Amino acid sequence: MTILDKIIERKKIEVAEAKKQVSVEELEQYPFFSRTCYSLKDSVLHPERTGIIAEFKRASPSKGLINGTSSVAEVVQGYQEAGASAVSVLTDPDFFKGSLTDLSAAREALTIPLLRKEFIVDTYQITEAKAYGADIILLIAACLRSDEIKAYADYAKSLGLSVLLEVHNQEELHRNIFDNVDAIGVNNRNLKDFVVDLNHSYDLVNIIPDRFIKVSESGISDPKTINELKDAGFQGFLIGENFMKTADPAEAIKEFVGKLL
Repeated sequence: MTILDKIIERKKIEVAEAKKQVSVEELEQYPFFSRTCYSLKDSVLHPERTGIIAEFKRASPSKGLINGTSSVAEVVQGYQEAGASAVSVLTDPDFFKGSLTDLSAAREALTIPLLRKEFIVDTYQITEAKAYGADIILLIAACLRSDEIKAYADYAKSLGLSVLLEVHNQEELHRNIFDNVDAIGVNNRNLKDFVVDLNHSYDLVNIIPDRFIKVSESGISDPKTINELKDAGFQGFLIGENFMKTADPAEAIKEFVGKLL
């Protein structure tokens, strides 16, 4: 059983427990549920923003604890001020030490799009994402069937959310080209063994249809890499660990952005 298999198995139990605690009808009454979402596409393509989707991530299965001290509000505000196009917040408690409380805290601090970074296995989590302040959801091709991705994307769009589809190879990409997806992200980290290789992005960039925002995810630690990925055709760049592993993630992104072309 891979780490991904373990996460998905645990996620299904977690969602079943959450449904017993709070109904969909209750989530629909949460204050954030009725807000109009910010557009991922508009923000990534905005000329005054960097295309960076900066992530708040306390821990990961491969690295363990990355940053257990920084506050969500301070970090995400720093990301926004440095020119990030969007912010990603991990909400998985068991493997990433995240929470939905982190998501709401980020929403309170931001005026740019917010991604709920989660392993989505049920429409309930999409309702949760909207209720807790997200503008974007992530759908991971490695752990979903194509019919599930289509159904989840359709539901997300009905709530006004943007959809980021994450793929790792050509097969995952080809079977999941759906009109209700806004952006396609290439994860340079293999979710089965956590090996990172930027060539995954370069191999897929020209195969992703141009109507989608193209995002390179993971393994970006050098501003020069963003310039190279831009030249290759990417518009978005998801970066988490590189900032979060420092004592001051807000300062780290500021310095990083200062070195971009």
